[in-house]
Amino acid sequence: MLRLYSIPVSLYCAKLRILLRHKDLDWTETPPPGGYGSDEYKDLVPSGNLPALVDGGLMLADSEAIAEYLDEKFPERPMLPEDVADRALIRERSRFHDTRLEPAVRALFPYLPGRESPPDGFIDAQSEIISARLRQLAKMLRPDAGHELTLGDCGFAITFAWIEELTPRMELGVRWPGRLGGYRARVAALPAVSDELDDYRPKLKAFLDGSV
Repeated sequence: MLRLYSIPVSLYCAKLRILLRHKDLDWTETPPPGGYGSDEYKDLVPSGNLPALVDGGLMLADSEAIAEYLDEKFPERPMLPEDVADRALIRERSRFHDTRLEPAVRALFPYLPGRESPPDGFIDAQSEIISARLRQLAKMLRPDAGHELTLGDCGFAITFAWIEELTPRMELGVRWPGRLGGYRARVAALPAVSDELDDYRPKLKAFLDGSV
């Protein structure tokens, strides 16, 4: 059975679980020994990244690398299209999430409720950056985006949940492009995404409320 090193509210662990659910794979999850970032964990996973996959003798870290590995090993219900150009566009969208939108949201983490206060103007400035990333994403989407689950959708489903939860707590001024609304709804309704969000949202709320 596949084994993951993960923590409950990790965005990238949730992103990978969507793929596992979509492919109806069996897996177990284990917290990183010694805690995330510990030397003990880095002895097992040199990069220290989460999630990390153990599949027999293979140890693999990084959600994107794991996702592509699992998609090739278990080709049923593929997460990438057959056409080479279409595959490249899905990969582009997934990389946009990991390198543009998610880091813009992650920049808020040092100032989550209960932590230190942000510098003056930071929340407004970061809200503008996130809004700009969402506008870029809206322009990238093709009309069929979100009708079937791809690797390019998994991360956005979880990051959207973070933005939605942080907006009232941090008084974000994020503006959602109108054309992104249909995509958000379609992705959230996909079975693997819906199942993950049903499990993930309560954990995220508890984490942000300081009850875990």
